[in-house]
Amino acid sequence: MAGTKRTVDLLVEAFDLSQRRKFVLKNAAGEPVVDLYFRPITRADRKAAQALAGTEEALDISTHMLCQTAELQDGTKAFSSGDAPKLQRQLPESVLNELELFLFGLGDTAGLEEAKNG
Repeated sequence: MAGTKRTVDLLVEAFDLSQRRKFVLKNAAGEPVVDLYFRPITRADRKAAQALAGTEEALDISTHMLCQTAELQDGTKAFSSGDAPKLQRQLPESVLNELELFLFGLGDTAGLEEAKNG
C-alpha cells in the first residue's frame, strides 16, 4: 500500500479553491455598479464568519461571510468585516439576499459567469 494516497488528500486535490465566480451587482435601473468575485467557501470560512458575527443568527453570519469572502477583480477584499452592519442597515434586503444567495451557490445560475483567477 506504499504510495497510496490518503482519502483526505484525494478529496482536497479534487477541488480547486482558487477558481472564482463573478457576480455583477446592478442598481435598480439595471446598470452595473461593481463586479464581485467569490472563491468556494469552506467550513473554516463559515466558522470564522460566525466568530466575527459573535452570534448564531444566520443573517448576521451570512453578511459577515459576504464581507470576508467578496473580492474585487484584482483579488483584494471588497469589504472589511466592519462593513457588515452598514450593509445590513443601508442596503435593500433584496440586494443583500441576492449577493448572499450567490455566495452560497443558491442563486439563479442562468447568468453566472466563470471568472479567471486574477
